[in-house]
Amino acid sequence: MELTPEELVAEFRDAVTELYFARKRIAVLEAENAALRARLAAVTSRADEPEGATA
Repeated sequence: MELTPEELVAEFRDAVTELYFARKRIAVLEAENAALRARLAAVTSRADEPEGATA
């Protein structure tokens, strides 16, 4: 299948737009992952404290 120059440009623009939104979604997921890791670390560190310890 051969595309015209106009079709190639349209395909390229579509791909760039998809990449833009994928990168935004990745950034959101990375931030969510960091927050979850921080929560997990906090819970894990509390579980490692000796019983009866006060903060």
